[in-house]
Amino acid sequence: MKTLVNPVAAEPTPDFAELVLQVHSIGKNALAPHADLVDRDARFPAEAFSALREAKLLSAYVPCEYGGMGLNLLQTAEVCEVLGQYCGSSAMIYAMHCIQVACVVHHARESDYFQDYLRQLVDNQLLMASATTEVGTGGDLLSSVCAVETDGSRFKLEKKAPVISYGEEADDILVTCRRSAASPASDQVHVMVRRGDFTAVPLSTWDTMGFRGTCSSGFTLTAEGETQQILPTSFSEILTVTMHPYSHIVWGSLWSGIAMDAVNRARAFVRAEARKTPGETPISAVRLAEVDQVLQEMRHNVKSLAREYQDLLDMNCRDAFKGFGFSIRTNNLKVSCSQRIVEIVGKALLICGISGYRNDSRFSLSRHLRDSYGAALMVNNDRITKLNATMLMVHKES
Repeated sequence: MKTLVNPVAAEPTPDFAELVLQVHSIGKNALAPHADLVDRDARFPAEAFSALREAKLLSAYVPCEYGGMGLNLLQTAEVCEVLGQYCGSSAMIYAMHCIQVACVVHHARESDYFQDYLRQLVDNQLLMASATTEVGTGGDLLSSVCAVETDGSRFKLEKKAPVISYGEEADDILVTCRRSAASPASDQVHVMVRRGDFTAVPLSTWDTMGFRGTCSSGFTLTAEGETQQILPTSFSEILTVTMHPYSHIVWGSLWSGIAMDAVNRARAFVRAEARKTPGETPISAVRLAEVDQVLQEMRHNVKSLAREYQDLLDMNCRDAFKGFGFSIRTNNLKVSCSQRIVEIVGKALLICGISGYRNDSRFSLSRHLRDSYGAALMVNNDRITKLNATMLMVHKES
């Protein structure tokens, strides 16, 4: 069994407080001005990722020894939260990219190929995507129809993926496949496919209520490459140790960012109302106090699990990731956050009233509300709750 390499760099990271201020500046100047157009046109947020690349933020989670910033999960999650305050689609793409980077950092650094890949990622600010879902599996990430076929030092694969977020913009894609044509559906590997070595033929378009800028169309993905591009760890372990908890933490963080911006717009509206009647507290201020409590609880829950996960990474407690207790808490975070964001944005809309309902108002919450409803559908909450119910029947808290 391979050892999980501690992702926290031994060398000091850049001053994180200054980095957060830089991310806010990027959000104000490169994300917010284009967020409504990205949403309206369902287009990739090119301006955002040009700025993120320039700031070297696509390699924020890469350890310093490979030239990255060496941020830990807590810090990366905070970056996602900040970005979420300016453009939900940009923040979601960034979070999903970070998940793929974490898969390589945590599980492939024993490979010379992937050590070199991390250096390329830093130098070229490569954007990584993921192809895990597949037509015919019913959304089960631990099951694949397609298989990677090897011939000497070469491989080829073909996968019908109903969703590959920002697939047309990605430089590289991590793809789940059966280990071989003879392998069962659950015996999976994670394969890195590189731009120039894959083709993506559209299966579907992306015309949705929210998170429109993620451009999460479906594709038939055909690729080939060197067998050293297959991660040396089984996908089941990658999912358990990294993809499952890391995803729900960074998703929860960016959803918190969206909720924070909704509350900030509501706060600005209440202040504007208060200026009309000096000396009186508007009734909407009471609702603002109530929604702020919900937001605080949401952010606390995300940071609590992020801290627990980071501690487990630091101590290399592999067995904890496989236990039902940690999985249940991770699932609870996802379900809770995806419900809270709808509640928070809805309450902010009530505070702003018609000004929040309008699309041409500075208090508009249309995009926030539509994005918020997508959270429960990313790994459907019903599927997660059913899985938790099954685990709870046999799990006993110690």
